[in-house]
Amino acid sequence: MPETTTSEPTAPEPAAASAHPAFPDFPAGFEFGVSTAAYQIEGAVDADGRGPSIWDTFSHEPGRVVGGDTGDVACDHYHRYAEDIALMSGLGVDTYRFSVAWPRVQPDGRGAVNERGLDFYRRLVDDLLAADIKPCLTLYHWDLPQPLEDAGGWRVRDTAERFADYARIVFAALGDRVPMWITLNEPYCSAIVGHAEGRHAPGTVEGEGALAAAHHLLLGHGLAVNAMREAGARARGARIGITLNPSPMHAASDDPADVAAAERAWVLNTGLFSEPVLGGRYPEAAREIWSGATDFAFVRDGDMAITSAPLDFVGVNYYFREHWRAAPYEVADPAVRPANDIGAEKVRPAGVSDYTESGWPVEPAGLTEVLTALAERYPDIPPVYVTENGRACPDVPGDDGVVDDRDRIAFVAAHLHALRAAMDQGVDVRGYYHWSLLDNFEWAEGYAKRFGLVYVDYPTGRRVPKAAYHWFREQLTARYGDGAR
Repeated sequence: MPETTTSEPTAPEPAAASAHPAFPDFPAGFEFGVSTAAYQIEGAVDADGRGPSIWDTFSHEPGRVVGGDTGDVACDHYHRYAEDIALMSGLGVDTYRFSVAWPRVQPDGRGAVNERGLDFYRRLVDDLLAADIKPCLTLYHWDLPQPLEDAGGWRVRDTAERFADYARIVFAALGDRVPMWITLNEPYCSAIVGHAEGRHAPGTVEGEGALAAAHHLLLGHGLAVNAMREAGARARGARIGITLNPSPMHAASDDPADVAAAERAWVLNTGLFSEPVLGGRYPEAAREIWSGATDFAFVRDGDMAITSAPLDFVGVNYYFREHWRAAPYEVADPAVRPANDIGAEKVRPAGVSDYTESGWPVEPAGLTEVLTALAERYPDIPPVYVTENGRACPDVPGDDGVVDDRDRIAFVAAHLHALRAAMDQGVDVRGYYHWSLLDNFEWAEGYAKRFGLVYVDYPTGRRVPKAAYHWFREQLTARYGDGAR
């Protein structure tokens, strides 16, 4: 087992932390946190009765993940969670967003509860509360139990119903101590990146199957919301939401064909998910875009009332704008065309010089844009939390032990100012979570990309707070006084 310490981090602190940009002012009660996800950090994939997930299967298939990496060990958070809570406490955050691994709680995705797996989350939540850190729990961050995938996965309605059962189980165990509940993280990625692009688990390239998966994910979301409400969520003061990843879609030019391509991209990326959840409908253009691929027969009467179950908040993950132009379809026959083949292609934006290690353009104003656009389109939208925001940097400890990630500092500061600009325009934003607390398994990128405020030396598991960690702590100390939340 790697070395473990639960003391406050003592890595060298950059002397010039205060020379970096400052947070803007936020109103009293605005919350700062950090985010992680179970498969990306926990490891211990066969410990204490955990079953396999689609990401265990996918990552072990040759060629799926950069470097052949898997989440088998990841950051070993399952064994080192106390150390990671100490890092959060030292950072001074109000809240921690994490996810529960469904196959750790229900190895088969149905039936008996694995109490040993659920006990891990009981310990985690209790220790967070003891450290005065508010838990924010995500029920599904992409790790579907493999037996459910073998039975059809999100393409079939039964998985949505099993998800509601799982939500009942976790809520019964933790509903008295967890105040914030997120049903799904980025259903776009689960449905489209996983079932149409094939870059994420389960790694398939489908048309109707991907669209059915999108619908059943949202149906499962609504069923889970209703299940937790029936179990007394409101009486317990538990707030329930969903996290979406809407991106501003810009046309590469004024050419009407490019404008239409960007509109189709908005339906694929955003409207296919935000409209059923926040508007109780599918975008009018959906049937035209996927004509020939599906007749949407998987949508049944009454489903829209379920997908649009009232929420207490909405999570928004923002990393970059997208820029689109018209392009020929990659597959001529719409009956077998993947759902992401919409006669459009993404292009690099003109005038942007800063790109992350992931190749994503850095455009902070896009965060203002996406938040104000949501508030304008859905006037009754509940309070919003930015549940993920961050960038990959080429992080390497120097000879002095310092990881000088000044690009990350500039990125976070610029995006916090963009968030504050949205609030100044009337958007009710209640909090900001940085992605991520730790460097981790970044899905198909494996361990090649680092997003953490804390550097992880993967061979040993040793944690090293980066310059951005110290800067973030300094900003929170200035906000709260002596680091007290």
